[in-house]
Amino acid sequence: EHEPASVATPAGSDHPQVIVEEEAAQRLAIQTTVVQPAPEGVAVPSSAVFVDPDGVWWVYTNPEPLVFERHEIGLEREEGGVAYLSSGPPAGATVVTVGVPELYGVEEAVGH
Repeated sequence: EHEPASVATPAGSDHPQVIVEEEAAQRLAIQTTVVQPAPEGVAVPSSAVFVDPDGVWWVYTNPEPLVFERHEIGLEREEGGVAYLSSGPPAGATVVTVGVPELYGVEEAVGH
């Protein structure tokens, strides 16, 4: 059966990656932005941030085209649509801002 997205864990990694076909990424309208430096650490749009059922905060990074990986963050505060992180991906990394719930659903096999 053909799936428009899959999950794989690279050898030597604890973090699974969500791999999405080009057409699926277009249908999901996935959008990304670059992590910005901030006085406390780094900053991302609040839309990039999500919390899992265990209370752990995350963003999805985009290390290569059509590949998305969860990255744990330390959420310092949110203000004006910006999340200020005490830890997380480095400034310059790419994070997902639109399509986060869909990627999480693929990773957790929601609806399968």
